[in-house]
Parts: sequence; C-alpha cells; structure tokens
Amino acid sequence: MKYSPSRWAKSVALLAAVSVLASCGLPRVGPNKREIFAGSVQRQGDAFIVSVNDRVTRATAVVPALGFSEAFTNAATLGSDTIRPGDTLGLTVWENVDDGLLSSGPANATSLEEVQVDGSGFIFVPYAGRIRAAGNTPERLRQIITSKLNEQTPDPQVQVRRLAGDGSTVSLIGAVGGQGVFAIERPTRTLSTMLARAGGITIQPEIAQVKVLRGDRAETIWFQDLYKHPEFDIALRGGDRILVEEDTRAFTALGATGTQARVPFESQNISAVEAIAQVGGLLASSSDPTGVFIFRNEPAEIANTVLGRTDLIGAQRLVYVLDLTQPNGMFMARDFVVRDQDTLYVTEAPFTQWNKTIAALTGTLGAVTTITSAAETLAGTGSSSGG
Repeated sequence: MKYSPSRWAKSVALLAAVSVLASCGLPRVGPNKREIFAGSVQRQGDAFIVSVNDRVTRATAVVPALGFSEAFTNAATLGSDTIRPGDTLGLTVWENVDDGLLSSGPANATSLEEVQVDGSGFIFVPYAGRIRAAGNTPERLRQIITSKLNEQTPDPQVQVRRLAGDGSTVSLIGAVGGQGVFAIERPTRTLSTMLARAGGITIQPEIAQVKVLRGDRAETIWFQDLYKHPEFDIALRGGDRILVEEDTRAFTALGATGTQARVPFESQNISAVEAIAQVGGLLASSSDPTGVFIFRNEPAEIANTVLGRTDLIGAQRLVYVLDLTQPNGMFMARDFVVRDQDTLYVTEAPFTQWNKTIAALTGTLGAVTTITSAAETLAGTGSSSGG
C-alpha cells in the first residue's frame, strides 16, 4: 500500500501535536480539585481538607479583638485647672507700695510670663522661693504665692494663669485632617473631641483604627467603636500619642476569579461571599462553584476544635472547601469568616481543560493543513520538474 505525500504529512503533524500536548500539558490557573484533595493528610499529604458546615463556621469565626483596657477606660477626665509637670504658667503680682519687691516706680505690677513647671512639679518665684505647683489649681497656687510674698510686702495681689505646655499636650499623626501637637483644654479632654480638633480622619471609617500610646503601653480600637461604645472615648493624658491608620489585613485571591491579587479588607469582618464579590465574582466561563477553597494556617486550638481532636500542637495547614451548588452552600459561604493572610482559590471546571484541549487540537489541525498544503505544493513542483 502506498501513502500519498499529503496523507503522510497529516499523520506526522497530528502525531507531533498529540506528542506536544501529552508532554507539556495545557496552561491552567492552578491545581484542580483532585490534586488539592491528593495533598490531604488522609492521603499522606500535609494539609487537612475540611468541608465547611455550621460547626466549622462557628469554630473559625475569630476576628481581631480591639479595645481599651480598664487602665485606659477608668482614667478620670483631667480638670482643666489642674497643673501638671511640664505646664507653663503666667504670673502677675501687684504691690501696694511704690518701690516694691518685684516692681519699682509708678508701675506696681510685675508680670512673669512662661514660668515652666519642672519635672518634679515645682516653679521658682522671686522672693517666694521654690513652690510646688503640680497637683494644685491656679487658685490654690495663687494663695500659696500670696502667703509667701505677704511676709515681705504688704497685701500683695497675685494672679496665676495656666497656659498650654508640654505637660498638657498630645500628638496626633497618621490619617487625620491636621497632624500636630494639641493642648488638652476644656473642649478637648477626650479622644473623640481631640480627633475632631485635628480635623477628623481622612480614611474610610470602616477600616480605620485608632491607636493610643501612653508611656510604654499601646492600645488600639476600631474608629467606629469609638462611637458605638462610649466607654472607649477615654480621657486623655499629657504626652499621649494618637495614631490613626488603615487596617492592614488582606487576603489573596487566585484561580478562576474576576481578579487575581492581594486584596485589602474593606470592612472589619468579611465573609467568603463578600471576598468573592470583592474580586469580581467567579468566572462564568471557567470556574467550578463546587471547588471554592480557603487556604489557612490555623492556630492549634482552633484546628483541634474544627477537627475534633486534642493532640495537635502548633499551627496547622487547613484547606476549607465550599460547594456553592449545595442547597445551603451560599449560606455557608455567607457565614464563613475570611481572615488575614487567607488564600481564596477557585478551581476551573473540568470542561475548561477539555475546551482548551479542543482549542489546542483545532489550532494544531490548522497547522496540519498548512503543512499539507506546503507538502502538496512541493510534490506538484517535483512532478512538473520530472516531466
């Protein structure tokens, strides 16, 4: 039996195409369901594969617990007249004699501006000596200074004014309308009023966090909780540092989704359904709604609860499976909480690889036709030359 050059060329090209497909495989977005399940602990792998149900959603619904401790919430509001170390005072002394201790000539009033309260809480007043100011009100300090001077000049009149100083200021930085150092005054004694004094926040309230650093302690709350929980509107202390920043949590979306990227959280809590919607949903042309996976390193206490065990130690690799085609699948996805550093992965539907195979073979057959045409042309050319 003899084969024509065209049939020979087609056979060679087809065999070459099949060989390429068999050896190289087809492009895809990641592992399929079978490969993921093959990596389970039950099959000698290193990850636990868990189907999401009501018990699993309850055990894994762990969200960041932010709030102020009792040391912050129980602190009393500072009186606007209480003098503290670091404050600056203004003193004026009137004397009833022409030639007084502090004044001379017709001017019988002496002003001492910007008298600094030292770190120990004391100030120095000429002829009155070193006087403790911290802890006193301006009125009480006036009485003390008057008593000291009264021994040396007849019936002195003293005025004490408390000015804003280092001991009564807080600093605000981050996502606020106006960063800077602000004095603790009567209208700005609490956290919310001080934030308002700085122009409010400049980021989305849903993802804004407020951190207060006081001495060697740092505590954080959600900005929205500042108004939901009045006890978080704490009284400020001199030297407090207030930082407003955006939530840094994020998850990664991969596979047959509308977007493959690292995605920041848009709210305090985000469910699997919201995470899928946030990346553009599932790809209608290629995704498999029975293969929605959440990859996570789970703390031992949660992993033991989810798996019904008590022997696991250290973080465990868990892969949670959501099947959106089940009657309650969407409810499970709505209740399952996505956490920081999670990986959301959606597998491709099985027919997708078949379509790719057909497309690859169709393209290959097109190449076969081209090769065949070229072979026939060459064969015809050779016959003409031979004749």
